[in-house]
Amino acid sequence: MARRFPAGTNTTATAPRRESAGRKALGSVRRAQQITTYGVGAMIAIGDQSFIVSGLDSWDVSEADTLHEPRLEGPLGVDHFCLPPAGEADSGRGVKVRRFPETYSCPSCEALRRLRDFGNGRNDNSCGDCGSKLTPSRFVVACDGGHLAEFPYWDWLHRRRDEERRAQHSCDRRRARLSLRSEGRTASLQGIVVACDCGESGSLEGAFGRDAMASLRIGCLGLRPWLGRDGREDGCDRPLRVLQRGSSAAWFPAVASALSIPPWHRRLTQLVERQRRHLLGKTDARIREFAHDEGWLAPGRYSAEEVIEAVRTLEGVAADAERDPDDIDAFAPGSRLRREEYRQLCAETPELPENEHFVCVPPASTEKVSVPGIERTMLVKRLREVRALRGFTRIEPPADSEAGRRRRARLALGPDVDWLPAIEVIGEGVFLTLDPERLGRWESRRGPSSPHARAEAVRHNHERALRSRAEDPLTVAPSPVTSRLLLLHTFAHALITEWSLDCGYPASALRERLYVDDDMAGVLLYTATSDSAGSLGGIVAQGEPAALAASLRSALARVSWCSADPLCMEADASGVDSLNLAACHACVLFPETSCELNNTFLDRALLIGTPDGEVPGFFSA
Repeated sequence: MARRFPAGTNTTATAPRRESAGRKALGSVRRAQQITTYGVGAMIAIGDQSFIVSGLDSWDVSEADTLHEPRLEGPLGVDHFCLPPAGEADSGRGVKVRRFPETYSCPSCEALRRLRDFGNGRNDNSCGDCGSKLTPSRFVVACDGGHLAEFPYWDWLHRRRDEERRAQHSCDRRRARLSLRSEGRTASLQGIVVACDCGESGSLEGAFGRDAMASLRIGCLGLRPWLGRDGREDGCDRPLRVLQRGSSAAWFPAVASALSIPPWHRRLTQLVERQRRHLLGKTDARIREFAHDEGWLAPGRYSAEEVIEAVRTLEGVAADAERDPDDIDAFAPGSRLRREEYRQLCAETPELPENEHFVCVPPASTEKVSVPGIERTMLVKRLREVRALRGFTRIEPPADSEAGRRRRARLALGPDVDWLPAIEVIGEGVFLTLDPERLGRWESRRGPSSPHARAEAVRHNHERALRSRAEDPLTVAPSPVTSRLLLLHTFAHALITEWSLDCGYPASALRERLYVDDDMAGVLLYTATSDSAGSLGGIVAQGEPAALAASLRSALARVSWCSADPLCMEADASGVDSLNLAACHACVLFPETSCELNNTFLDRALLIGTPDGEVPGFFSA
């Protein structure tokens, strides 16, 4: 049975009413968390119970605010985006959740069974025998195709027996009474013991092994509990892995985002976008008539020609986006969407009333302050970003590859959902590009200790990780890792850490947006968060020449030494899948919500060089 919680700011959990009395909100989360933390298919703990967020088919968005971002709608194949619904607690509206896992245990009498079998009703979280509060199962199983299921306690216990014991002692799965106890002698899985009334007992030691389920011939059943009882997907042959219910590996969001850049930043374009179904594909006469009826042609507003031009521009860009739907799955820092943004960020967009969502200007200061290594600085005084949830993965984070696309789980069961959940955030930032001549000289160096050699080591590890996840290793696309990517990414991390100290922002309130390709070498550092931390101000001021030079010097001095040195600097590999070199939590890693590459592809040696001088740093050259 599905229940609801509104997407709001109050995190107080309340118990559900019985179905006959209507639904009552269980709790609430922020709208942004519906995209990044508790989206469709994610498990959420509310009080002493556990639920999973239901598919989009069940969401009531009849009163939800609609968002439009044409640069995303075409590639994602949707008509519009919706803000996660934020209904009142007793309205019955909001985001549906389903109970998962359904297996609970009693800490007093140690019974282990489904909640409905404890005898106190389907919504009563107490033991029918002793009255103690029940605890949801700590463990679930999942495959990297997104499927999710209850931990198979009975199978784990009974399939471990050898063939002779299995023949002598039969046990009916449906009638077996299991118990779960913690012996307390150790904090490991060896201290968690499962027992059956048939006399079998054993610990959960080894359950987290990569091949633990496969060795017992326990395969994936293709279950998708967030889509209800009809959500099963047959034919999955991916191996199951055991996860803790609250593990970060249980849900990785696949988020697509875009900035509102010219011409989409203008107020007129926003008006046309909101009324697109009445305007797109219509004749000039019909557009002029509609604009007149809406009051857009009133004196001091817009001319009919301006409205018609805005409609035709919207039609053209929408058609271009539909012709290249695979671009949204390309490596983000070098995608077509980023190229469009890069061109606009390099140009000036003045601060005018019509430029509602994008203002980008050079620094106003006339100080002759040199910032070595930086070619261009632009102050983005106003920006709008739309972030949409397009799917999720389990076990492994989303990847920019064909295998990564196949691993992405569906958000809805039916094909008739023409929208995706999204949020819009307003912020400010600073856009920086590196000196191309200096960058070219630095990249061209060769040798065993050159930037190219260090990047090749990371690229080799990345391709190995991609091949291990691909169904056909021969079809894996080349890794996009280059010394330029490692340099720009580490530079962004170093500067964000410095600005979080200078401006008072938490690092989680600042974000990076990379622009990396053969003809792009830029980064946008910005505030774009929907809570109060995104409105402190002060980031734009860091782009003025004197402030930028000072903060860059301080940032480079800070990353030149790490409390984990010399191990950190001399590491041959670090991080997940060995995708980092000189990078750790004591120097350049920060909250993954601020990093678009999940804290991978980092090497501070490329910024400042190695102490022995063998590896040249871009900013030390």
